[in-house]
Amino acid sequence: MPVKFHDYYKTLGIERPASQEEIQKAYRRMARKYHPDLNKSAGAEAKFKEIGEAYEVLRDPDKRKRYDTLGADWQAGQEFTPPPEWGGGQFRFGGPGGGATFRTSGEAGQFSDFFRMFFGDSTGGMGGMGGLFGGGANESPWGGSAQPEPARDQESEIEIALEEAYRGAAKKFSLEFLERSPSGGMERTRRGYDVKIPAGVTNGSRIRLAGQGGGRGDLYLKVRIRKHPRFELDGRNLTQTIDVAPWEAALGAEVSVPTLDTKVSMKVPAGTSSGQVLRLKGKGLPKRGGTPGDMLVKVRIVVPKDLGRRERELFEALARESGFKPRD
Repeated sequence: MPVKFHDYYKTLGIERPASQEEIQKAYRRMARKYHPDLNKSAGAEAKFKEIGEAYEVLRDPDKRKRYDTLGADWQAGQEFTPPPEWGGGQFRFGGPGGGATFRTSGEAGQFSDFFRMFFGDSTGGMGGMGGLFGGGANESPWGGSAQPEPARDQESEIEIALEEAYRGAAKKFSLEFLERSPSGGMERTRRGYDVKIPAGVTNGSRIRLAGQGGGRGDLYLKVRIRKHPRFELDGRNLTQTIDVAPWEAALGAEVSVPTLDTKVSMKVPAGTSSGQVLRLKGKGLPKRGGTPGDMLVKVRIVVPKDLGRRERELFEALARESGFKPRD
């Protein structure tokens, strides 16, 4: 029975010599892009299943080796007819007297006709889906015999506020997993977690939850800090802009500056120019056992838009008396 050939390498956007690490990275990137909970466009769910099927084959050295025996000349969408030695639509693994026989017909399940022709019917597990979203099959994709799910690490992302990165926080969150139901199909389930965010985490920090990944592997949470309305984050340093009056910049002044936990007094030296950056040591993100970041304060000189009569007189007197030429 002819079926459409599936180019699993093309599905994941990789070349045939790709390493297992490259395959895993490509799968994670594509699965995030097309996950139905994140992508509501038409066809996203079908594409998500194609990606999971491709990863199910290419992540497993034995399946990948069998798949690669077809050669590199096939193109996605071409008709593929099993050779005569496959037994007219059946494929037996394990050699004479052993293994299991799979038919190419049957229910659609989670896999394409091509997958079931080459690797078996829907009793196989889509463990590739679990590689990012958890779960995975407890049955062997080669014959349905129950086997423990291999431990594997997983990675997800957690978003926190800048204040939570500064002080630390206890967060509750949940992740969606594709897991095998008692009926043998794949279904979405949601699992809740409690995680402690240590004070001083930065963008890109990874928090490890031991034994919370697939098959009792570890779950790694990559921290993403939300953009703050006032402060910008650069590593452990925080940056903000403070407005000062012309006379404060010229004569010097003590100004109040907000930080993440309080307000502090900062000295603006006499003769400070607009754009000059002043530093408050240790007012950035903390670092356990190390030096905390700093608060970098950029000065912006602002002038009143509406001058009173006396203010105008004083500015005019200053203009007459001052020898300062800013453009010389």
